[in-house]
Amino acid sequence: MSIKTAIVDGVATLEIARPEKKNALTQAMYEALTDGLAAAQADTSVRALLITGQPGIFTSGNDLEDFMARPPQGEASAVFRFMKALAAFDKPVVAAVTGAAIGIGTTLLLHCDFVYVADDARLAMPFTGLGLVPEFASSLLVPQLMGHRRAAEKLLLGDPFTGEQAVECGIANAVLPASEVLKHARRVAERFNTLPPGAVRESKQLMRRWSAEAVQQAIGTEAGLFGQRLRSPEAMEAFQAFFQKRKPDFSKF
Repeated sequence: MSIKTAIVDGVATLEIARPEKKNALTQAMYEALTDGLAAAQADTSVRALLITGQPGIFTSGNDLEDFMARPPQGEASAVFRFMKALAAFDKPVVAAVTGAAIGIGTTLLLHCDFVYVADDARLAMPFTGLGLVPEFASSLLVPQLMGHRRAAEKLLLGDPFTGEQAVECGIANAVLPASEVLKHARRVAERFNTLPPGAVRESKQLMRRWSAEAVQQAIGTEAGLFGQRLRSPEAMEAFQAFFQKRKPDFSKF
């Protein structure tokens, strides 16, 4: 399994651990992440959740071979169950990001409460370039965070951005040296051991209450369109070009 889980000092950790494939996520890994969320939710000793990757790589996004062999089929698929579980998780979630955070590697950060990124971090949401549409309520949350015009750069053009830019546009809390990111994120997560857990959970619920329904609705709407786009000629051309190591040609569409 390429997802490592641990509970230490009140902090549950979900670690993406597939460095040989740049931490690309498979359906089985999404299932493991969802199981990890459920276990952390149920364990009363857990006061916070920490999500991290490997040194120099958070995740390169979906494993395209696995993704095409077993494309997600609506909201019952592993990836969308993970999305909904993370969006509904009621304990504090802290993310530690070094290196690349591509696709869902960036969109999952929108659902974390604290995000710390390395000075080498590179984030991107390159959905349109793959013939796809935004996911994980990013079509709702990204414009809310940074305004329509900057969101258009990220979601329509798929422009990559740095950790400093992630802080500037509200996705991340702070940029740190790569060697300090995980330690700092863990220190933040451990602070919840000294705070009353009920008050923390209810405060988080209040903070998200007014947008929770819209977020879950956006995830569902995007999921339907995403599934349709996966079968589109544009997506087929993009994926074939990726596997053939060439530039896609969208001039015929």
